[in-house]
Amino acid sequence: MRKNAGSLPVKAVMIGPTVLWLLIFLLAPLFIVVGISFMTKNSHGGVNMPLTLEAYGSMANVDYVLIFLRSMWLAFKTTILCLVFGYPLAAVIAHSSKNVKPILVLMVMLPFWINSMIRLYGWMTMLRGEGIINTLLANIGIEPLEMLYTDGAVLLGMVYELLPFAVLPLYTSIEKIDPSLLEAACDLGAAKRRSFMRVTLPLTMPGIFAASIQTFIPALGLFYVSDMLGGGSSMYLGNLIKNQFLSARNWPLGAALSLLLIAVTIILMRLYTRVGKLDDIV
Repeated sequence: MRKNAGSLPVKAVMIGPTVLWLLIFLLAPLFIVVGISFMTKNSHGGVNMPLTLEAYGSMANVDYVLIFLRSMWLAFKTTILCLVFGYPLAAVIAHSSKNVKPILVLMVMLPFWINSMIRLYGWMTMLRGEGIINTLLANIGIEPLEMLYTDGAVLLGMVYELLPFAVLPLYTSIEKIDPSLLEAACDLGAAKRRSFMRVTLPLTMPGIFAASIQTFIPALGLFYVSDMLGGGSSMYLGNLIKNQFLSARNWPLGAALSLLLIAVTIILMRLYTRVGKLDDIV
């Protein structure tokens, strides 16, 4: 008992700063957003009493529902493409030599060292009408293509931004596979394709699920990608929330939409911990 009582102040000192940080910078802002969502928009762009459910009722608007569904579809396509391109890359890294593997992992993480908007400006330079790609096409006699400010450009930007988030968990999952299992499948007469489908793919499903969650959730809220590469013509959930706070000055609706995004994130994370077997990945 004395030992436990003596260790209690030590534990309080150890976890106290973390708890205080979460209370001030996570829970307090969250409660403020919840409170704003139930308030009434005033004529000056702020919020007033009385409390109301008007903002939540506004979310049933057909236009907002379509924007939400469009955002879910964009996030789904982004996730699928990140898995398609990320899985082979993760497999190459996992099967590389010990000397090359750290270099490849560093190259995957290297984009995180550069501001996202700066990197997107590079894509804008390449995709614009007088950009590098259209200049090369014009030199070989092909008409310029309209690439910038399209839904395809937004999808490209999303995949570019989120691909590392898919590669890293996939790489971790593939690297953990016991090579003897693949050797056993080969000894039993399984071809490489069958060995992949029956051994490698099932064993890496936790990594696939983790990569899906880590790309799908951010894809719902990356408003700056569609702002820059979509030219403001492509409206998604993140853009809608930003516009409600900054342009329309409808804070209650923006807060309600933010809580909707948080609810979707919590549901997906709950599904992640149930089906994705978080402990096996970490």
